[in-house]
Amino acid sequence: MRILHILDHSIPLHSGYTFRTLSILKEQRALGWETTHLTSPKQGVCSASEENIDGWHFFRTHHAISQMAKVPLLNQIFVINSLTRRLDQVARIVKPDILHAHSPALNAIAALRVGRRLGIPVVYEVRAFWEDAAVDHGTSKEQGLRYRLTHALETYAFKRVDAITTICEGLRNDIVMRGISAQKVTVIPNAVDIEKFSLESTPDNVLKQQLGLAGYRVIGFIGSFYAYEGLDLLLQALPMILESVPDARILLVGGGPQDAMLKNLAFELGIQNKLVFTGRVPNGQVQRYYDLIDILAYPRHSMRLTELVTPLKPLEAMAQGRVLVASDVGGHKELIQDGITGILFKAGDPRALADAISRLFAEEWKWPEMRAAGRRFVETERNWQKSVSNYSSIYKQLAGQDANHA
Repeated sequence: MRILHILDHSIPLHSGYTFRTLSILKEQRALGWETTHLTSPKQGVCSASEENIDGWHFFRTHHAISQMAKVPLLNQIFVINSLTRRLDQVARIVKPDILHAHSPALNAIAALRVGRRLGIPVVYEVRAFWEDAAVDHGTSKEQGLRYRLTHALETYAFKRVDAITTICEGLRNDIVMRGISAQKVTVIPNAVDIEKFSLESTPDNVLKQQLGLAGYRVIGFIGSFYAYEGLDLLLQALPMILESVPDARILLVGGGPQDAMLKNLAFELGIQNKLVFTGRVPNGQVQRYYDLIDILAYPRHSMRLTELVTPLKPLEAMAQGRVLVASDVGGHKELIQDGITGILFKAGDPRALADAISRLFAEEWKWPEMRAAGRRFVETERNWQKSVSNYSSIYKQLAGQDANHA
C-alpha cells in the first residue's frame, strides 16, 4: 500500500500539526505501508525541491515571493495551483494507491484535481476548520467574506473526496450536518506516544528556586498563548484562588499573540509578583517545567473552534499522570471525564475556575486515583497504534474500489 500524504507544512517546523503528522507516519510505516510526503507552498522558502529531515524524506512545493502571491484570496488560488502542479509531478513518480490530503481544504482541492486526472482515490483529513482559527487569530471575521468562502471551499471538498477522516466527534458532526453521509466520515482521534511519557518525575528544585516558586503550590500552563486558550480567565481567577490557597502561584511557559496582553492584565490585577512568565523554552527542556506544576489548567473559552476541536495538551498531561482542570467546552468533554480523569468547570467563569482549583488543592487525597485514571485512558483509548489502525479499512476499501474500476 503506497500512500502519498499532502501536507500544509512539516518538520523542521514545530507545531501540533507536524507532531500529529509524524506520529501518523511512524505508525503507518510500522504497519508496512509505504508513505511519501509533499508539503504545500506554506512550508516557506526551501533550499531544494526535496529534503531529508530527521530521517524523513519530503517533496517540497516552490514558494513564490511575488506580491501577487501575498494578496488575500489570490494567495489561496496560488497555493492550489502551485500544489496541483507539484503534486502531479510527484504522483507520477511515486505512483501511490491513495492520495491523503490533510487540512486545509486547499490541499484537498489540489488532490482532487490530480486524483481525478490520474485515477487515484482521495482521502481528506480534517484537523480543524481553518476559518474558525483565522477568526481567533484576527485574520478573518466570523461570517465575513473570507470566512464564508473558506467554509464553502471545505464543503466543496467534502462532497467530492472519496473518504473523509477527522480528529474528533465535534468536527465529524459538523461535517455530517453539511449534508455529508455519516458513513463517509471516520474519526481518527489525536493520541499520544505513551512510551515518551513517564509517571515517574522529580521536580528540579534548582529550577524551581530560580523561578521563585520554591515553597509554593503551582498552577501551570505550557503551550502557545492564543486568545482561545483562556489564559486571561486563569489570571482573573488567581485573586479568588489566593483567598483559600494563599501559597498558590501561576507558571506560564510559552508565548504567542496574547503575551503582552496577559502581562498587562497581571499588572492591572496586582498579581504580577504571583505568577511567572518563562517565555518559550527549548522542546527538550519542557519536561523540567511540567515537573514543577501541581495542577495544569486548560481554561479555553467557548467558541466554534474550541467546541468542535479536541486539543492534544490534556492527553499529554494525562499520559504523564498529571492533575488537570479544564473548561467544559466540547473539545474538552470528548477527552476528560469530570471527576475521574480531570475536573471540568463552566467555560468563561473565573469564579468556577477558582472554585475548581481550590477544591482540587483541598482534596489532594483524590489525586493518585485521578492520575491513574488519566494514564489508563490514554494507554487503552488514545495511543497512536490504535488510532492509526483505523486508516486500514478506509485505504483498503478505496484501493479495492479503484482496482475494480481499472
